[in-house]
Amino acid sequence: MVEMMSNPNAEKQQEKAAREAAFDKIAEGRKKKKVQEKQWGDDFIEELNLSIAKIRSRVPLKNLVFFTRQLATMFAAGLTLEKSLTNLAQEEKNPGFKKTLLDVADNIRRGLSLSDAMERHPGTFDNLFIALVKAGEVSGSLQTILDQLATYIEMVHDTNQKVKSALYYPFMVLAFLGAVMAVMLIFIVPRFNEVYKSLGAELPAATQALVRISDMVANHFGQVIFFGIIAYIAIWMISLTRRGGYIIDSGKLMFPVFGTLINYNIYNKMAKTLGILLGAGVPVMPSMKLIERVVNNKVYAKAIRTSAEYIRDGYNISAAFKISEKFPPILLQLISTGEETGELDNLLDKAAEFYAKQVDAMVNRMTSLIEPLMIMFVGGLITLVLFVTYLPVFYIGQAMKSGM
Repeated sequence: MVEMMSNPNAEKQQEKAAREAAFDKIAEGRKKKKVQEKQWGDDFIEELNLSIAKIRSRVPLKNLVFFTRQLATMFAAGLTLEKSLTNLAQEEKNPGFKKTLLDVADNIRRGLSLSDAMERHPGTFDNLFIALVKAGEVSGSLQTILDQLATYIEMVHDTNQKVKSALYYPFMVLAFLGAVMAVMLIFIVPRFNEVYKSLGAELPAATQALVRISDMVANHFGQVIFFGIIAYIAIWMISLTRRGGYIIDSGKLMFPVFGTLINYNIYNKMAKTLGILLGAGVPVMPSMKLIERVVNNKVYAKAIRTSAEYIRDGYNISAAFKISEKFPPILLQLISTGEETGELDNLLDKAAEFYAKQVDAMVNRMTSLIEPLMIMFVGGLITLVLFVTYLPVFYIGQAMKSGM
């Protein structure tokens, strides 16, 4: 009795070791199964199937946040998982998500665990969601994990909305510009061309080039739209491959201003995710595998894979990340301090807060700068087209004389 009281942390350490061992066993079993089943080209097929599943069973993040929070509350109140899921399904307005919840409840009724039942719906519940639920089941802290998961998804949703708000405005302006340019090239420029032809005027080189572009767009508008859609689908398919996706994601990161914003968003998600996983008792190697998919960028996914190999060889996390040369010094310093003090999950949460503030600051700066720049760009381009269109008018006297 005295020995147990002199070692108050012994039981916690044993519980943590048991939890990690159980999770390692689960992860190892899945890994062996995947190795046995995997064949050449399965990476692309897996990505394609997952993308199609996400499109078919897309659930808004706000719905997922509400579901996770309510599930945690009901479970803490003493309701069974099956009853909680059934009640939430009855209140769900999204028909696809409602069907998913009913199926998960039915599988739990048949004896599956919550994580195993959710794993059958990868389009709705991603690897991170399932892994944290599994960690909660193994550690006996499912209600706490679900609360943390709801907070995390809410944070990701807010950050994504901020990034999208910074990107939407220029894309919407460019779409409007494209529509205006299409109308001018299809309807306005040909009318002027007919007038100039009737006068027998010799058009300036710039106007001739504009007329040729107008003819091409007017005569092949359907083909342009068709091949544009084909090109978009082709780029999307290429992005699912490892090499093609790496090239496309590299281009995104090198894009002026927006590349920095994407980098900060990745650091934010990565730090927050790793902190939650380690705090939930998920071992380092499975955590690295999960954040590889969470970053949603093949450049950083490769860096994380490389870092995981060094960690497997005995390096600590900060040293492994430093070797990959893809992560900023501030993040590396916080991870290193966390490893030294034993507060890694807390310091990763601090790092996530820091980069979330960086995202906010960048979005605010971009919003204030992009609007006038885009107005100047759109106005300048339309003015240039109108100038080139009206350019022959300045020589109308010579045109009429040559026509006589």
